[in-house]
Amino acid sequence: MSTGLADNVRKYRRTAGLSQEGLAEASDLSLSTVRKVEQGGHGSMETLAALARALGVSTSALFATEAPRSVLGPEDEANRRYLAELRRALMPAVGLSAPLSVPEEAGEPSALRRGVQEGHALYWADQYGAVAKRLPLLLRTSEAAVSALDGEEQQHAVIARCHALLLTGKYLTQVRQYDMGYFALVEAIRLARETGQPQLAATGVVGLCWLLLRQDRFDEAEQLAAQTAADIEPRMSEATPARLAVWGELWLRVASASVRNNRPDVAQEARRTAATASSALNAEDESFPQHWGGFGPVTAELKAVEDLSLVGDARGVLRRSDDGILSGKALRNYGRPTAPNWGRHRLDVARAHAMTGSHQDAMDELTQLRRTSGEWLTHQPMARYVMADLLKTRKRTLTQEMRSMATHLGVAG
Repeated sequence: MSTGLADNVRKYRRTAGLSQEGLAEASDLSLSTVRKVEQGGHGSMETLAALARALGVSTSALFATEAPRSVLGPEDEANRRYLAELRRALMPAVGLSAPLSVPEEAGEPSALRRGVQEGHALYWADQYGAVAKRLPLLLRTSEAAVSALDGEEQQHAVIARCHALLLTGKYLTQVRQYDMGYFALVEAIRLARETGQPQLAATGVVGLCWLLLRQDRFDEAEQLAAQTAADIEPRMSEATPARLAVWGELWLRVASASVRNNRPDVAQEARRTAATASSALNAEDESFPQHWGGFGPVTAELKAVEDLSLVGDARGVLRRSDDGILSGKALRNYGRPTAPNWGRHRLDVARAHAMTGSHQDAMDELTQLRRTSGEWLTHQPMARYVMADLLKTRKRTLTQEMRSMATHLGVAG
């Protein structure tokens, strides 16, 4: 069955004057992979990026609007139940008179700030269940506070609600509930803009660009991040660490979007600008709540190595993965990156080991991530891809470690 994606790949291949064999050679993919895509099969993002590079088009140019395939199953039904209370708190039913929300006592702004800070700490500690349980009450009490208070106290309440929405959007993006996450982040950005908090709004944009990247909306992510970075560009001699960090993260989003979209020149320039911001910091910054992510020299280097992974340069990933700024000594000097950023980097390393045939090294990376960030790991498609590759290429009997990891990740053996 032909699809929009298949039609686009075929169209651009013929425009380039390539046969399927020629496209396979130019993209460094197997002929069977090219045929599968052109026959309507699914291709990974790495496969589509490789095809786009070979065809000389943006990755986004290959996408097409068509009816989605059914993915309903027990897990989808369970997620709807798990998130029912959070959905009601975030997106209450609205009629002609007023939202049908549950009345809640207004929270004190200081208590709301503490609640968000505790939730944020739980998020970094890989305690997603605990975060999910806290969010509905934070959302309801912060909304009630904005309605009940006035003057300066209301201003504090609005900022606290922005923080609650940012945490909600961050959590929902991590667990791949993108439509709800989009709603939370856009509402946080709107409130921050209306109350004259440009840095807080830009922090929301950093999160929104991450969500857009996960939805393969590369053009929008690049444009939004670049425009916001231009809007908040700091004077290097006067900027606070948090301002530099948010600005630097926006350029990381530009680079991540453009490298996935086969725009290497844009990505390279964005990486250079991010490196400028990280050099000005000279250390990793996590100055929550002024800055919600993690940014600095180490994070900038992690993302540069991620680019090598995206273009399939496994040996380049391994060469840089524990060297220079990513060496143990440098990490002690600059500070460690956030757990999700470090985890993603180690997944890139695991994938590189798998690609070069070092299966045990790949398993060692996955095992260490399971030990330190087990819940986070289950939400990473990259982990499942690596494990599936290991199972597919393993010629001997699976070890107990491999069977356990496959079960943990939900990968069929």
